[in-house]
Amino acid sequence: MFSTDPVLRVKEASIFQDQNTVLNDISFEMDKGEFVFIIGRTGSGKSSLLKTLYADLPLRQGDISIAGFTIRDIKSNQVPMLRRKVGIIFQDFQLLADRTVGENLLFVMKATGWKDNARMKNRLAEVLMNVGLGAVEKKYPHQLSGGEQQRVVIARALINEPVILVADEPTGNLDPEVSHGIMKIFQQINKSGTAILMATHSYGLIKKFPARVLKCEEGKLYDSAKETFELYSEY
Repeated sequence: MFSTDPVLRVKEASIFQDQNTVLNDISFEMDKGEFVFIIGRTGSGKSSLLKTLYADLPLRQGDISIAGFTIRDIKSNQVPMLRRKVGIIFQDFQLLADRTVGENLLFVMKATGWKDNARMKNRLAEVLMNVGLGAVEKKYPHQLSGGEQQRVVIARALINEPVILVADEPTGNLDPEVSHGIMKIFQQINKSGTAILMATHSYGLIKKFPARVLKCEEGKLYDSAKETFELYSEY
């Protein structure tokens, strides 16, 4: 049966970076297929919140459920399963430099339990085509532009057909024109039903691709679906 539950529910959660509380008593939900930006100054808690969502940082206070997983008491052996349902996209790519694009993607497939070689090959070709990179399978990351590398990272995050993508400043190292190309890919992915939560500093992107905005500021989280606040151009 089709579930109408939110893909992400954060309830009275406090987010920590080391011993410091960076966000205090925050609550919000994201529906299936929703696109949400998250903004805030450096150190305001954006990245710590995202890392808590995919269990890279522990949740010590409050409740978070994402993609059917409860984060508060998640066991370490459940984390790989969580990360099949939650695609993660980093600003700094984190591609293995000594492996081709195809080998990078196959590495992730094997790590997340894929066994059938024919299916792996088909899925690899499919995700590369989805991001407009049909011909780079045999290339190494250093042979690609920054925008192409970020497309590979998006393809990698899509392998297990996640219900939500968590993207931490995915256009932070890219020039505006390339950033817009990356955003178009995110829009296509979103249209196909995948929810996207994207941290960004780019006010220009938010203006060009309007969506709901969450803002981290002084320990609080503001939600454009519930209140009006100013978007500063320094983001």
